[in-house]
Amino acid sequence: MKKIEAIIRPEKLEELKRSLAEAGFVGMNTVQVTGRGAQRGIVHQGRGGQSIQIDMLPKLKLELVVDDKDVDRVCDIIINNSRTGNIGDGKIFITNVERVIRVRTGERDAAAL
Repeated sequence: MKKIEAIIRPEKLEELKRSLAEAGFVGMNTVQVTGRGAQRGIVHQGRGGQSIQIDMLPKLKLELVVDDKDVDRVCDIIINNSRTGNIGDGKIFITNVERVIRVRTGERDAAAL
């Protein structure tokens, strides 16, 4: 099993959730985060010509745990529904998951997904 963590633009969540659900991936968590990468933030021009540097931008972290065989498919769905082609589209991190246990039933591993 793998944990997929995707940092995406918040405005892309609804479209992404819909596409993941259509493909059978409904279990997920989201966390509102702020961060920066290569973009290093943005500069706003305030009143009077004053520049305001915002270096930590709002993003959304989406987390899913999937079978190994589904990783590429889920990543493709995330990319296809989150990409704008502009800097700041996000990143995907994939890590191993050793165990999963459903609290309600005690089911383990693939049965708990």
